[in-house]
Amino acid sequence: MAKEKVHINIVVIGHVDSGKSTTTGHMIYKCGGIDKRTIEKFEKEAQEMGKGSFKYAWVLDKLKAERERGITIDIAEEVVLFSGETTVC
Repeated sequence: MAKEKVHINIVVIGHVDSGKSTTTGHMIYKCGGIDKRTIEKFEKEAQEMGKGSFKYAWVLDKLKAERERGITIDIAEEVVLFSGETTVC
């Protein structure tokens, strides 16, 4: 019998500019949901726009306006699949 996959839904709520997207993006990265090369690409692009610290937020903030203004405009949803056990998360 196949092992049943566990589904976890996470909701992040907080005040404006409290770091919700940054924290969530960093968590997705640390748990293997996005690779280092992509984060490095986001960091380079963010630095070119004068927003170097936004690299993790860009995991979720995909709209051009969000990246230019440094704010989340739309609700973000990300599906992260894990292939096995991890000690990081």
